[in-house]
Amino acid sequence: FFPLQSQLSQALNGLSDRAKEAKEFLVQLRNMVQQIQENSVEFEACLVAQCDALIDALNRRKAQLLSRVNKEHEHKLKVVRDQISHCTVKLRQTTGLMEYCLEVIKENDPSGFLQISDALIRRVHLTEDQWGKGTLTPRMTTDFDLNLDNAPLLQSIHQLDFVQMKVSSPVPAPPILQLEECCTHNNSATLSWKQPPLSTVQVEGYILELDDGNGGQFREVYVGKETMCTVDGLHFNSTYSARVKAFNKTGVSPYSKTLVLQTSEDTQSEEQTLPFPVPLERSQLRRMSPFSSTLNLQPSFPGRSYFELRSSAHQLSLHSSLQSLNSAGELIAWFSFDPASAHADIIFSNDNLTVTCNSYDDRVVLGKTGFSKGLHYWELSIDRYDNHPDPAFGVARIDVLKDAMLGKDDKAWAMYVDNNRSWFMHNNSHTNRTEGGITKGATVGVLLDLTRRTLTFSINEDQQGPVAFENLEGLFFPAVSLNRNVQVRASTVLSGAPQQRTCGSACW
Repeated sequence: FFPLQSQLSQALNGLSDRAKEAKEFLVQLRNMVQQIQENSVEFEACLVAQCDALIDALNRRKAQLLSRVNKEHEHKLKVVRDQISHCTVKLRQTTGLMEYCLEVIKENDPSGFLQISDALIRRVHLTEDQWGKGTLTPRMTTDFDLNLDNAPLLQSIHQLDFVQMKVSSPVPAPPILQLEECCTHNNSATLSWKQPPLSTVQVEGYILELDDGNGGQFREVYVGKETMCTVDGLHFNSTYSARVKAFNKTGVSPYSKTLVLQTSEDTQSEEQTLPFPVPLERSQLRRMSPFSSTLNLQPSFPGRSYFELRSSAHQLSLHSSLQSLNSAGELIAWFSFDPASAHADIIFSNDNLTVTCNSYDDRVVLGKTGFSKGLHYWELSIDRYDNHPDPAFGVARIDVLKDAMLGKDDKAWAMYVDNNRSWFMHNNSHTNRTEGGITKGATVGVLLDLTRRTLTFSINEDQQGPVAFENLEGLFFPAVSLNRNVQVRASTVLSGAPQQRTCGSACW
């Protein structure tokens, strides 16, 4: 009896363990149901946002194309109406001459007829010659020589589908820095980040890194589970770069995009600022100085998922001034053109990296990023160049004239160039004519050195003329002026010379 009781008791213990595991498993499954519902809502919201963005882009392009059709319509009507007016006047003159000649023929006085007949005959022949070849030919066709090629776009829409993200190892995705929650105040900076919305990989913590404010190496300043951190004790009036990465048991994610931020100026001595790395504290978000005015955020360009600071040196065949660009490594950075401040005739595409114009007059467009200190370089590729226009490249204040060639007023410093030569222009003053122009496929480089306060230009990586402008001071935005015969694209393609490094479209 007792051995059987013991045996049954042991069996019940095993069954009890299984029942306990089953209850825990049910809790896990119920949590999965809730998580699936939450992820479904978030995924659906992302899908709707992506499709709405495509629809908005298509509607904007539709409006631009309709505007071109309307302009072509107005042009054709004007040509035809001008020809109708001209032909009506000539027909009225011809009819009047014919009626006069018929009255003369009825004249019974031979002497009077002989006096005017020769002149009338010459006038009739002259009028007939004026109705020569081409006079009664329409100057404009009724057809619209515009053919919308929508086949590639339709094919892309039909191919639009989900891509199963398969990774060889479940390391976290790069965190996303949340600009709306990032700010600086005096010599402190608050940074906030999150995981991508569709990421399902477990994250155990984050590593926040800052450089030393002088272009030096990055160092860890925070390791933990929090997604917001305030860094105190930074140097005043200094430029810092920050980045963050996530980690779990499997490994470490790539870095987030790099933020370049500026601390406030201070009239007091910096002797009491703490040595680097600085202590950290978790605090409430401070919004006294939003990053929109103190931070240059450069989103990654197509083909790169994050920014990376590397210690290897690369080549760059540009002016030797670029050697002073942070010899510690390579910072890939970017700016796009700004639709908000551009002239209404500017046409944007390629995520605002490519611009052209629907007007024959020059129109100005600025970059989104402004520079007030440091060394900056960017390149612009000429994707289209028809009928030898004069595009201009350079820098400008935010309130520069938008309806004239760059450099016409005192708020822009530019180089304008045709297919044979270039000139520097500021405040409508033209200087330093230099041989060598641009064609389709050419690359224009702009080097803004706010340490030396100079601006230098290059074409196809060769310096164009001398230093263009000196004694520059203040806030400058990359700027371009062009008309409908030019299309320009912000480019990161550089090659080089020994012991110099490659950078992207903007460098610090």
